[in-house]
Amino acid sequence: ERGLALSIHTREAWDDTFAILEAEGVPERTVFHCFTGGAEEARRCLDLGAFLSFSGVVTFKKAEDVREAARLCPLDRLVLETDSPYLTPEPLRGRRNQPANIPLVGAGVARTKGTNVEQVEAASWENTLVLYELREPESSL
Repeated sequence: ERGLALSIHTREAWDDTFAILEAEGVPERTVFHCFTGGAEEARRCLDLGAFLSFSGVVTFKKAEDVREAARLCPLDRLVLETDSPYLTPEPLRGRRNQPANIPLVGAGVARTKGTNVEQVEAASWENTLVLYELREPESSL
């Protein structure tokens, strides 16, 4: 209604979430914030046209399902986040999270995808600009 991006945080409620989206529709700019699903959930989100936002969870030793989703996610649908003050990435896990830790999340995604950090960083930044319509208007000079 307001033309804003829809940010969805779902945890252990995938079927309910997809049922609601099927019934209500999916806005053009939709992001699954703090994505914690696996490859199956990632495919379903991507098929809806959504972005996936990865947090420090992608660096956790036991989060192979999230890494599978990150491998599957194309760079043009990927966003990075910290979810501060929670979900601090390795090797700082156990400490309070902060925005300064975003490079650790990006490095974890890059390792997982077998690409370089600069590509992940650039893609995440571009996707954030698109998702939240953060571009400056063109000058009319």
